[in-house]
Amino acid sequence: MSDHDEQPANRLRKELPDEVVPVQDAPAADTPEDPQPVQGGPSGRDRLLKGLWPPRLTRAQLIVALLLFGLGFGLAVQVASNSESDGALRGARQEDLVRILDELDDRTQRLEDEKQGLEKQRDELENSSDQAEEARKQTLEKERQLGILAGTVAAQGPGITVTVQDTKGAVEADMLLDAIQELRAAGAEAIQVNGVRVVAGTYLADSDKSVSVDGNKINAPYRFQVIGKPQDLEPALNIPGGVVQTLEKEQATVTVERSSKIVVDALRAAERPDYARSSSQ
Repeated sequence: MSDHDEQPANRLRKELPDEVVPVQDAPAADTPEDPQPVQGGPSGRDRLLKGLWPPRLTRAQLIVALLLFGLGFGLAVQVASNSESDGALRGARQEDLVRILDELDDRTQRLEDEKQGLEKQRDELENSSDQAEEARKQTLEKERQLGILAGTVAAQGPGITVTVQDTKGAVEADMLLDAIQELRAAGAEAIQVNGVRVVAGTYLADSDKSVSVDGNKINAPYRFQVIGKPQDLEPALNIPGGVVQTLEKEQATVTVERSSKIVVDALRAAERPDYARSSSQ
């Protein structure tokens, strides 16, 4: 090599590395160009269907399912019951609903008054200096009250007179019994029908196109004399679907008259029970 060839420019060229030509990425030898699914095994859809059907229920899941079914059935029955009980009042007018609400309030007030009266009697017995005399007075008053309920004592007081005209002969014993039960629920304290005193054991029966009360045959018009608070008794008969509407459907005519004095003077003989005895004896 000559000195001319060993000049700095030539030395620098020799020291530079040769240009490297980039090589394109080649596919791996062990990677298939077009992968194919493994033949012979179940597909993902088949495995999913096999896992869902047939269902596999454990004992705990079965118990929970039965409990949920019972709960749903109970709720359905309760909703149906509430719907049936509410259906009778859905078609009532506003004034009828207000009257029914007032009647319920009056009944609640009567029960509260009775409670206060009993508490007063208790306090009088506890605080009276002469408890024996006070007990005797209360016993006599209780005897008169029980006599009115048993029909052995005549009674008078405010109340109503109910007259049922039945020209068609369509009024039956059960309709009059419904009237008596409704009056009792409204606070009636004494009742007589066509001169027959109504007591706890009174029964009514149909008898040759008329009605018998405790075996006593009575004929229309049926006249109820009732002692109680008129403001409670009359609305009880006129509630929607109540006694008056039922009788009017049978073409009977019902009139209700309030009075400050009703006399119930039909008496019943005191009967001694055959088997029942006081537990204090």
